[in-house]
Amino acid sequence: MNQVVAMQGKSESNEKKGKEVLSKLKDQGVEFLLAQFVDIHGSPKVKQVPIDCFDDIIEDGAGFAGAAVSGLGQGPESHDMMARADLDTFTQLPWKKNVALASCNIYVDDEPWPFCPRTNLIRMMDLFASKGYILNGGFEPEHFLVEKADDGSIQPWDPQGIDVLAKPCYDFKGMCQSMDYLQDVIRYGNQMGFGIYQSDHEDANGQYEINFGWTNALHAADRLVRFRMMAGQIAGNYGATATFLAKPFDDKTGSGAHLHFHIADVDTNKNLFPINGGGKDMKSLGLSETAIHYIGGLLKHVRALTAVSSPIINCYRRIQSGEFVYSSASGYTWTPSYASFGDNNRTQLYRCPDSNRVEDRSPSAMVNPYIYMAAHMAAGLDGIQNKIDPGDPIIGENVWNLSYDKRRERGMILLPQNLLEAIEALEADEVIKSGLGEIAGEFIKLKKSEWGEFMKHVTPWEVERYLTLL
Repeated sequence: MNQVVAMQGKSESNEKKGKEVLSKLKDQGVEFLLAQFVDIHGSPKVKQVPIDCFDDIIEDGAGFAGAAVSGLGQGPESHDMMARADLDTFTQLPWKKNVALASCNIYVDDEPWPFCPRTNLIRMMDLFASKGYILNGGFEPEHFLVEKADDGSIQPWDPQGIDVLAKPCYDFKGMCQSMDYLQDVIRYGNQMGFGIYQSDHEDANGQYEINFGWTNALHAADRLVRFRMMAGQIAGNYGATATFLAKPFDDKTGSGAHLHFHIADVDTNKNLFPINGGGKDMKSLGLSETAIHYIGGLLKHVRALTAVSSPIINCYRRIQSGEFVYSSASGYTWTPSYASFGDNNRTQLYRCPDSNRVEDRSPSAMVNPYIYMAAHMAAGLDGIQNKIDPGDPIIGENVWNLSYDKRRERGMILLPQNLLEAIEALEADEVIKSGLGEIAGEFIKLKKSEWGEFMKHVTPWEVERYLTLL
């Protein structure tokens, strides 16, 4: 594997650890380093540094003008942001072997910068750990391969003209056409330490999904960001563009980044979700009280969480309610628009495939994983500390087939149906804002501005429908 992991005990100094990492990088033939962080959107930003300057990005950091990056809480007068590399994250790029990537945390005037999404997640992980917990999980990034036409429109990448089925999920021909791309993704991803164990053609034409191994919240977020970086580079080799836009086509299924997760004991890493032979099975799912209350916290704060899991206007094309849950060519969107939990049932928002884990089906493919993981822990911790009851689980029922009134009677909350609605829910939720820290104000301001900009534009649909209505 090309992922650099310095082998040392906790008592060894960063200086020794740094020397081990540098030696390994040189042995791999690395000449250049990318010091990488993300902005408020989760978009990766980098500086390229020769390997001879390794110590600089470890000790001082690579300097950035913060006002040139979205949502980092700086103006043009602000002191430089310094991106300091996390020694545990140096990874050789398999497709560009003379380059290694390092995830960085932002410092300003030698202090951790609270507007940095990765730094804020570390803050929340420390708070979570102080209560005895660690959040473990793995994302499942869905994405499309698309091609652009001369007129600027997009279509699914389909060089052989065979990816045309109404239900193309798992299709052999569709998989064969994309097999080289997917094999590159798996090969390179696993060289970078992702633990990819499955890939498939997803529910829409031109859509694919990758399944990762599990790790802690920080490294799970790192993996998703790096996967998106990698997929974009590999897709170009096949004449395609990899897009994580939540709903690029109005008649096809949207793309999510489903999160499978559990919480564990911070000292032993023992999974705390199963009953483990003791305790009451409160909801007949084999889940512990800790797990049930964590879900209760997620459900209590789900409307505010949606602002973070679905952070752009387009995401809400994916989670429309009512008859629109059947608005894809395959017959389903596979995206719950009501908040529920229950058994191994993909119409749930929080699906329990077994007692070891829960699948959170809410995150869009556009999610900033650092921000979402921080908000997730804030909601779940509120549930544990206040013993929040999530209500009755849905067992063996198709939530989409329930009427609006039945859903309401059973306490199912409709997810926000547009970005403004979600942002207003976030603005009113002190728990989720506490999980975001200083980022909350920047996020709310940015998203309100985005909504205002969007509302200035008249769509072709409006003109066609209303031009001669009266």
